[in-house]
This record gives sequence, C-alpha cells and structure tokens, in this order.
Amino acid sequence: MNYNTTNTYALKREILTFSRHLSSELSRPNQKFVSDMVYGILASRSCLLTDIADQLLETGKKINTVDRLSNHLMSGVPDELLTSYLRYAESFVSDDPTIFVDESDVIKPNGKGFESLGLVRDGSRSTKDKNIYEKGYHVTEACALSRDNHPISIFSHIHSSLEKDYRSANTITYDALERGAYLFGTATFVMDRGYDDAKMFAKMEELKQHYIIRLKTNRSLYYKDIYTPVTKIRDAHKGRYRMRVYFKDEVHDDIYISYVPVQVTADRFDATLIMVYGLSDHPMLLLTNRNITGKDDAISTVHKYFSRWRIEEYFRCKKQSFNFEDFRVRKLAAINALNFYITLCMTFLSVILSKSEGNSIKYAIIKAAAPIRTKVYFQFYRISQGIQEILKHAQSGIRGWFKVQRPKHRQLMLSPP
Repeated sequence: MNYNTTNTYALKREILTFSRHLSSELSRPNQKFVSDMVYGILASRSCLLTDIADQLLETGKKINTVDRLSNHLMSGVPDELLTSYLRYAESFVSDDPTIFVDESDVIKPNGKGFESLGLVRDGSRSTKDKNIYEKGYHVTEACALSRDNHPISIFSHIHSSLEKDYRSANTITYDALERGAYLFGTATFVMDRGYDDAKMFAKMEELKQHYIIRLKTNRSLYYKDIYTPVTKIRDAHKGRYRMRVYFKDEVHDDIYISYVPVQVTADRFDATLIMVYGLSDHPMLLLTNRNITGKDDAISTVHKYFSRWRIEEYFRCKKQSFNFEDFRVRKLAAINALNFYITLCMTFLSVILSKSEGNSIKYAIIKAAAPIRTKVYFQFYRISQGIQEILKHAQSGIRGWFKVQRPKHRQLMLSPP
C-alpha cells in the first residue's frame, strides 16, 4: 500500500506541476479548473463530466461539481492558457519542425440538441467503394513531432458547415498552417491526398513553408517545361534508390524511390516529385518543395511522410483512451474547450514519454499498465492506462493541493496609556 501511495503522490505532483505551469497567468479559480480537468480526464480516461467529477472526490454534491465544470467550459479557452500551452509545446519540438495536418471526424449518430450538428463521412466505416455519412463534426488537427518522435498538437478545432458565418474547411486548415508558421518560422507540413489542391500549394508558398503532400493520380505537373499528367511521369521512371519504410504496421525492406524536378500550378512553383515503388500496385507520388540534392535528401523526405501514421494513431488514441466521441456538452464553444483539455492530457502523455528510461514515475506507470509486449511503436495507450491504474489508489482529489489564500492582517496593537 505504501508503494501505491508513493506512486500516487508522485503522479499527482507531476500532473499538478504540468497544469500549474500552463495556467500560471490565470486567476485562482481558473487555475483550479485547469488542474481539475487534466487530473479528472487522466484519472477517469473519459471526457464525461460526471466521470471527471467522480475522480475529483469532492465533499459537495456531485451535481454541483458537474455544473461548475460545465460553466467553465462554456466560457471557452482563456487566451492566456492557449498562449502558454503553445509556448510549452514549442519547447519540445526540434529545430527542423515536422507538422502533420489531417482531418478526422467525431460521430454522434444518436445526438440530439448538439449545436450545428451536421453530416460527416464516417472514416471508420467508409470504404474505397462506399462512403457512409453520419451526424457529427469535422476535426482539423495539426501535430508537431517532438524531439522524441511523439506527436504534440498545436492546433485542434471541431467545426461544422452548419455553423453561422462558416466559411470553408480550407480556411480552418489555413489557420492551422498560419499557427505553425507563427510558432516555428519555417516548418515542413506533411499531408495526405485530400490536400492535393492548387490553393494549398499557393498558401504554402505564400507562408514560405515546406510541404510534403501525397498527390492524386489526376494531377498534372510541368515536367521539362511540358504540362504532363503525373501518371505519365511515373510510368517513365523506375525505382533507383533502395530504402526501408514502416507502413501499415509492417516494415518494408524492398522499397525503391526516384525523384525528378517539376513545377506545380499555373504559377510554376519549383518542386520535386518523389516516386515510391513497391508498396502497392502503383507507385506512391509525393510532391515536396524541400531542397532535394541527392539520395539522402529524398530518403529523408519519404521517411518524414511515412511518419504521418503518428497523427492517425493520435486520433485513434484520443477517441479510445479518453472516449472522445462520447462527450455530452452541446455548445460548440464548450465542445472545443473540452477538446482542448483532452489535448492537454495527450501532451502530458508525451511529457511522460520524453522522460529518461530510468525515471521512477515513468517506470511505475509502465509497470502499472502491465504490458504484454515489450516493444510498441505508439506508447500513448500504455501510458494512459498506467496513469489510470495508479490514480485508482488515490484516497482524495487534488483540491487539498491548493491552499486557501487569505490576506495577511497586521496584529491589533494597543497604544500604551
């Protein structure tokens, strides 16, 4: 029991230190709320306010705790908190930032009363031959890769085409690109085929950012000053350099690549087309404006693209580990605020994973998770489960960690007669 108590205390301290660091510029009630949300979500592995309230172990009525949390969420995310978080996330990213941008969905098939609830493509049920649409929201996410190769979100926004004054999904994506450019100056944005768009290339050039985008087969490029279908360029080449990639949960050793200089869109932006052979019946086509001077540059660029699986796993972990699609708050402002606090929890998992292997709390979390496999490629599930197992032993919440601050009064002194 003492062992569990020690680990519980140490983990509480880690969570409170993380929360206080981010909320140091907020008022005292808002500081407590941030700590309550981060602790409650991690301890319950749920985004339901009732589950979060259960983990706070407050002496008052549960309904009062839920109402307090709900009222704070309705106020949105304070600007000071968002700024502090972005500054904190920036400190974990390398000098050559890689940012993965992707679109996901939140499905609420039986949802009623949710603000601006629209129809979205259900990515988990749709196939290549058939798209399935359900009630839900779009989610645009941008994750930067940390120095330890863990995704850290720098932009996450839930939106719907039914919102008042809604412009387009592209404008949301542009907001994500602009935030990445503002934080890091110059970064490499990695995106899938859904972002193969002349407007996206132009936006990247406008922001002076690098990109790696997988192309659709109906794209045409300027090759040797001739406007040529990309499939024709592909068929005229064969793989020249051999490399190894991790793709669809497998390591592929017999992959070959070639690259050629091209130009894109009517503005003829200089770029390089990289063709990847051996993964499927047709070569994969990647377009980048990074400087490719030889084999090593091309291989490095391909590796950056294939690291994209991390953001897909990030989405999956967010939904499975924290029950993201099961939220009950109904206003979009509150939904986005709840999404932000889940993002803080995901970042906390990255913080734990960034600690050295000999760190006692990291060792205790992994041991508590009781993993069967000794090596995994994505450890967020394991860390979140271990944190929940340790916090099960908590006999009290975290309210006692916030001492009541009272103004100091001078002692009353009577003057001598």
